[in-house]
Amino acid sequence: MITIVDYQMGNLRSVQKAVERAGVPATITSDPMEIASAERLILPGVGAFGDAIAEIRSRDLESPIKDFLAADRPFLGICLGLQMLFEQGYEHGTHEGLGVIAGDVAKFSLPPHFKVPHMGWNTVDIGPAGVDLDISAQTHFYFVHSYFVRPTDASVVALTCDYGGPFCAAIRRGNLLATQFHPEKSQQAGLQLIERFAHGNLTSPSTATSS
Repeated sequence: MITIVDYQMGNLRSVQKAVERAGVPATITSDPMEIASAERLILPGVGAFGDAIAEIRSRDLESPIKDFLAADRPFLGICLGLQMLFEQGYEHGTHEGLGVIAGDVAKFSLPPHFKVPHMGWNTVDIGPAGVDLDISAQTHFYFVHSYFVRPTDASVVALTCDYGGPFCAAIRRGNLLATQFHPEKSQQAGLQLIERFAHGNLTSPSTATSS
């Protein structure tokens, strides 16, 4: 069973359908107890950082999410679900994030010929934390975002992308994986990522171990 966090700001049904296509049941919930006891957790998100983190806190979901992550259980963050893991976001002011990952979330500052938001298909390259992920360099994923994460520790960067310059497209630390792109909108590559997360097979067969 996979638990999807409902805080009224995410493509909940799209994520649920993608998980179910992987052959794994998925429940959508805003119940703190169900989140705290989840086997695998997905934190999706679409919208503004400040509004999202306010919704998380108003529903008493911050502690169960952070406790889940502290236990290093399998977690997938998607888009805003990646950004909220960081210490601060600067969308319409300065807002305190969950503080699970050191760093912040900044807006793209690009030449005029680069449109913001960065929207559409783009390729990824492999970062230090992604060398054993079963994802190939130059795989296409679907992005929709105006802000990007800036981890303090470069060793957590799993995937990078280039849009007027390189930025962090995914992070990984232990059983935590979070992506700036939307795997549920990324057709085969995204569905394969969700399927591997659902079945605990994120690592490449050549590097996976029995542990």
